[in-house]
Amino acid sequence: MSAAETAKSVLRRLTAASATERILISFAALVMAVVIGAGIILVSGRVTTCQTAATTLFGTGFCYDPVEVYLVLFNGALGEPFLVNSPGVLKPLNPDWNPLNFGFALTLKETTLLIFTGLSVAVSFRAGLFNIGTQGQLVLGGLATALFSFFVAPLLPSGLVGGLILIPLAVIVGALVGGLYGAIPGALKAYADANEVITTIMLNFIAAQIAFVLVSEFFGNPDSQVVETTPLPDWATLLPVAFPQGGDFSLLALAFGLALVVAVWFLLEQTSFGYDLRTSGEQPEAAEYGGVDAKRTTVTSMFLSGALGGMGGAIWVLMVMGKWQAGVPSLGFDGITVSILAGNNPFGVVPAALLFGTLKSGSLAVQFGTGVPKQLVGVLRGLIILFVAMPEFFRMLGSAIDLEPDRETVATDGGRLGGDDE
Repeated sequence: MSAAETAKSVLRRLTAASATERILISFAALVMAVVIGAGIILVSGRVTTCQTAATTLFGTGFCYDPVEVYLVLFNGALGEPFLVNSPGVLKPLNPDWNPLNFGFALTLKETTLLIFTGLSVAVSFRAGLFNIGTQGQLVLGGLATALFSFFVAPLLPSGLVGGLILIPLAVIVGALVGGLYGAIPGALKAYADANEVITTIMLNFIAAQIAFVLVSEFFGNPDSQVVETTPLPDWATLLPVAFPQGGDFSLLALAFGLALVVAVWFLLEQTSFGYDLRTSGEQPEAAEYGGVDAKRTTVTSMFLSGALGGMGGAIWVLMVMGKWQAGVPSLGFDGITVSILAGNNPFGVVPAALLFGTLKSGSLAVQFGTGVPKQLVGVLRGLIILFVAMPEFFRMLGSAIDLEPDRETVATDGGRLGGDDE
């Protein structure tokens, strides 16, 4: 069997894998990533100079202990529910642990934001479109939310009543702006056959520069040297509920994100629009033959994807920053990874976002708790994400290409067409 045939056979097997098999494959990939990461930690610890070795193997000292690093990574992401008395030793639950802690708030904050961007990318992927522009849609959606809230807040009563009116409207404004910005590459794809990968990537740069110029020249905070808008009043933001203030996490935002997961799933799986969207992505020729307006579906799908990205920007402004500020984190690009991890399934976005959020917040605990350089922590995080995402990525690749085994054409007289005569 040739290398090409072997590759096709593997892709066929991945494409036909059941949900249980895919979960097991992802778990095996996670274990492999942890093992390889442990090796990288040991090698890094060997070439690093330290006064006291953190661990010793076969009589050789290493500056970093991989067991301690992984314990601190996942333990820190949950706010240290376990007591790590010494490197590699895990004790029972911490009696002083409170689930409503700062570390867990950071994890849930990242998870919440990534739910929105993961859903954004998943919707476009299900429609057969590669929306790489969620970041730009998030940037402009967040800016629109901040400006709308700033100008409308003085017109509303301060306090709970004003917040109940302003916050939902601000999220809707962010969704509309993000959706309209997402519809631009959708229209270019539908009516000019422009590659959406290229247009969405370029529109990311345009969005960042538009936002920067608007804030720095027209809507900047006069009391700050940073490129940012004027901070919103507390009642106009999503304040923490039960969790510490510094964690920048609101249970209301997470609840909204989870409700949106259910809504997107229902839209994709239980409505005629969702059927048209999925059919256009999986079998575009069959969809057009069945009467689906491919151009309208393309634009609508990208609008919906952009609206979800814009909502992510709105939540970032209202829950995390309380204003728009230059240097928006790459939540849109992270959403691509989350969507691939989830297999473009709305329900799968939640655990994928949680894993990503755990790795992000736990990385901070590793940096401060073990002395491991942040560059090495970034390598470990990227390694885990890469290994877990690759099987699903190849499964998606297998679904998108023709994997049918090559067959010889048989002539009516029993001979083979196109073959050499014996």
